[in-house]
Amino acid sequence: MPAASELSARIDHDGQTFVISVRGDVDYAALEGFEQAWDAADRAAMPVTAVDLREVTFADSMLLNALVQARLRHQTSGRGLVLVGPLRPAVTRLLTITGALRLFTVTEADG
Repeated sequence: MPAASELSARIDHDGQTFVISVRGDVDYAALEGFEQAWDAADRAAMPVTAVDLREVTFADSMLLNALVQARLRHQTSGRGLVLVGPLRPAVTRLLTITGALRLFTVTEADG
């Protein structure tokens, strides 16, 4: 049985970054959780939103669409959006095949 997705959202310790952490399989079933996380990030309006994808084991077009839409909203409001890796092969493949990888800054997590 696939691992259900888990999402959490928080403001980092210095109050400059909104962090959305994602784990497990991310597909249509995760849509509501993502919408809530993006809404919270938009309300917080931190200078940067970091989406931690290190523990995502599967991703489909739902994740791709959510990231692209978030990127557009962040650009419009002058905020940064970064993906935190290292990205697992499923996420790298999704972003590479669709050409979306070039749209994002991917940073490696410390530790």
